[in-house]
Amino acid sequence: MFIEQACQDRRDAMAAEKHRHRDAQAAAHITPAGFQHRFPEADFLDRPQAALVEEAAFLGEARFKPGDRVISTFSPDWIDGRGLGDARTPPYKTRGGFYPGVLSQYTVLSEEWYSRAPDTLDAAQASTLPCAGLTAWFALIERGGLKAGDKVLVQGTGGVALFGLQIAKAHGAEVFITSGSAEKLERAVALGADHTINRHEGDWVEQLYQLTGGYGADHVLEIVGGPHLGQALKAVAINGRISVIGVFEGFEVSGPAGPFLLKAPVVQGISVGHRRALENLVRAIDQTGLKPVIDKRYAFDEFPEALDHLYRGPFGKVVVEF
Repeated sequence: MFIEQACQDRRDAMAAEKHRHRDAQAAAHITPAGFQHRFPEADFLDRPQAALVEEAAFLGEARFKPGDRVISTFSPDWIDGRGLGDARTPPYKTRGGFYPGVLSQYTVLSEEWYSRAPDTLDAAQASTLPCAGLTAWFALIERGGLKAGDKVLVQGTGGVALFGLQIAKAHGAEVFITSGSAEKLERAVALGADHTINRHEGDWVEQLYQLTGGYGADHVLEIVGGPHLGQALKAVAINGRISVIGVFEGFEVSGPAGPFLLKAPVVQGISVGHRRALENLVRAIDQTGLKPVIDKRYAFDEFPEALDHLYRGPFGKVVVEF
């Protein structure tokens, strides 16, 4: 029996959970430079992603009912609009960090922390939307205003990158994708990539120039981070947009002032997104039929193997199913 609370709580049966590199950071208690918070000491990997509402206790009107399929939000307190926090304390209260994630069979959480899952995806596929999917959507659509014909540069073939590829193609963009793996680039073409750039076959920025006649990219998903931002500044078109997402090469980003000042691009930091954008993404998924790319699904008792796969660099997402 569940005690009724003023903010609606639900008991959720977890069906699937996806994992990404932030899980490894949480396990190692790695905190980005400049942030004061620390990860919890408990084993809180990662965010809960796809669930079935089994029971609900509430006062007043409820957002969900037993039997509804739901997915979690990444930042539970961020419903819409401007990010929370202030200049001294930027918003950092996310799942799998300040708030616990749910590598567990059941959870009891406020219904405000969830969005309805797409009707067209199974639990494993839906589990990839709240973080990787929403990050790409927020960068390109919510903040980026992507339009048909735009040139989009996607770095790598991980979860955010492939969502970026699929979302951009669904909006009529021309997509360029980089990788050091010829095999992964072939798979990216099968997903709809218009142009592939092998990083091991010369300067990838110069290859982009050649493919675009020197124009560059209207949107760059900067997933590497660190000093690699300098390469993104070279690749971006005049008055283009760079979405800084990843930190694989470090938490301190840097780049040359010349192209930054002369090209005048928008450089935006992307920390996933709010619930309203996730709900928009869900509607788009059902409307377009987009299917998230899952490299492999693991059983719950194979969680260590799933993390090993994550370290190796999957094509798309790695999912643990319950």
